[in-house]
Amino acid sequence: MARNGRGEGEDYLPDNNKNQTGLFKLFQVVSFLVVFVVGVVIGLATSAHINRHFGSQTEIYSFINHFSSPSNDTTPPPEKEQTKCCTASVAPSCERVDCLSMETFLEPNNLTHGMTDTELFWRASMVPITKEYPYQRVPRVAFMFMTRGPLPLMPLWERFFQGVDNKLFTVYIHVDPGYKVNASTSSPFYRREIPSQPVSWGTVTLVDAEKRLLANALLDFSNERFVLLSESCIPVYNFPTVYKYLIGSKYSFVESYDNPGRFGRGRYSRKMLPHIQLYQWRKGSQWFELSRTLATIIIADVKYYTLFSNYCLPACYPDEHYLPTYFNMFHGSLNSNRTVTWVDWSVGGPHPAMYGGDNVTEDFVRSIRNNGALCQYNSEMTSICNLFARKFAPTALEPLLELASSVMEF
Repeated sequence: MARNGRGEGEDYLPDNNKNQTGLFKLFQVVSFLVVFVVGVVIGLATSAHINRHFGSQTEIYSFINHFSSPSNDTTPPPEKEQTKCCTASVAPSCERVDCLSMETFLEPNNLTHGMTDTELFWRASMVPITKEYPYQRVPRVAFMFMTRGPLPLMPLWERFFQGVDNKLFTVYIHVDPGYKVNASTSSPFYRREIPSQPVSWGTVTLVDAEKRLLANALLDFSNERFVLLSESCIPVYNFPTVYKYLIGSKYSFVESYDNPGRFGRGRYSRKMLPHIQLYQWRKGSQWFELSRTLATIIIADVKYYTLFSNYCLPACYPDEHYLPTYFNMFHGSLNSNRTVTWVDWSVGGPHPAMYGGDNVTEDFVRSIRNNGALCQYNSEMTSICNLFARKFAPTALEPLLELASSVMEF
């Protein structure tokens, strides 16, 4: 008999086949449930990740917009941000400059910086290997003034620099921290104070100040000669004479001589052995003039500076022995062994004679300029031996100004 109906064939399946069919359908249901659950889990996880992603992006954009969008704060920016800023600066009132440009690198236009002495000396000791300059270099003379505060003879120096192209010279001033020199905006002394530290007479802090001045001046690659001066120093020749004399010299001017007495060898410490021998010990005036080569060498020295810092203690004065001894040991061929700054030690004692207004006469100034003695300049002899002089009191300013034109020729 024929059988009709959709399940007709199943009635004729064997029992094993029926069991397999049921298991297969059960497997399909379970698989479907597993896939469904896995899909739900993945969906929930993906949704949470997307929410977190866009939430974090919103926070980042909010952080960026906080600095890049104009602020509602009406507080004026600090003074230092109103001058010159790097191109990456966000200060709205800055004059943008390229801080990696050759001009900014070769000639820093702002003496203010936050470098420590160690960082400054390292930076200033960098020397280019390439001999040729990638720009039209005009050598400059750096006039470096070391003083506690005021510069009472500054009007005389302003007269000395008057009419001189500022490409030929620079001025640097080391004063007590926080002190500002009272100079007009047109003065070459205006804002020329360098970052400084306290200085005590007779200690290694004087050498620190000297090196600090040299290092800041070395940051200007056009500075070729470096003169150390005090607030009591004066020029005794005009600028063209001084410039030609220093730029044309093959040697530096650091006084260095052997003094066998108690003020010379008597200040030597055997603790400096074996690095410094007694026969190498020298004495000289603190007021030096250096070439760029020797200035860089002094900035880079750590070993011998440390010896003097540790063992040249009162009554040993590092500023009178460090450079004279160091150059005698290693660079005597580059030094003239004399100073170009006149001073009178005839009065005796720890300080030279001080000259006030009553002492300043035409004959006196002329005797400093030329007293009949000759000195060696390069390979020749010359009567111009002193370009500067000290010590002059504030009362000497007026008579010096009166003699500037007729005697000193500026």
